[in-house]
Amino acid sequence: MYRCMMDYKLLCTDIDGTLLNKDRELSEKTIFQFKRIKDRCSIVLASSRMPEAMRHLQREVDILNNPMIAYNGGLVLDGESIISTTEISLEVLERIVELSKGTEVHISIYNNDDWYVPSMDYWATREMNNTKVTPTVSALPDTLNILKKENKGAHKVMCMGPAEEIAQMYDNLIASYGNDLHVYRSKDTYLEIANKSISKKSAIQSLLKHKYPSLDWKQIIAYGDNYNDMEMLEAVGMGVAVSNAKEEVLSLADDITASNKEDGVALSVAKYFL
Repeated sequence: MYRCMMDYKLLCTDIDGTLLNKDRELSEKTIFQFKRIKDRCSIVLASSRMPEAMRHLQREVDILNNPMIAYNGGLVLDGESIISTTEISLEVLERIVELSKGTEVHISIYNNDDWYVPSMDYWATREMNNTKVTPTVSALPDTLNILKKENKGAHKVMCMGPAEEIAQMYDNLIASYGNDLHVYRSKDTYLEIANKSISKKSAIQSLLKHKYPSLDWKQIIAYGDNYNDMEMLEAVGMGVAVSNAKEEVLSLADDITASNKEDGVALSVAKYFL
């Protein structure tokens, strides 16, 4: 059942699996619809990606100065200004690295626009091609030392590798840090790790407090496809799932649009923004 139609002032959308087409790009239809509404509705990209992997998309639709939600809410930026930042502590980061020893699991460590990989292996190359960002190659002990000297943790850790070893790491991390970490298997071979206190919903709360104090949740429309979008879709005035979304996401959405490969977000924008 749809909630009543209204004049939405903020649009928040997931990227991968939701906004991008089969070529992992913005379609011409999506670019057209976003450019059509951007002056009357703020468009905010909300992703597990790092900021630099989102800026080229902002640039394509002329919203480079808009806020963004990176790392699933671990970092909220307004231009170059940090609205909120929540990291995994260095101590926990060291433990994640320790768990990977003796396995084939690749560990990528992210802080703001810094992305560290131990080598340009299959996994690093694949992510670089997908996100159009080039990482810094640094052995894991060296990366930990860099972060320690700069008094930083990680906004995200990505573990990529054989499905069995990823499953084992998941179990170990849940057992040790289930209360402190979001540990999320986005694929059988991918494990995304962030501080448990953050979410896309918490990031939008920060935006409403610091950037859009005159708006409330009813004036927000949001798009998503995966488990990490669920809180956001439930909280906003209109939560829209693309048809390729997980079953649980489809069941809680206020509306369902076409799949990401069929320009679902663009079709929904055309529907809700006359």
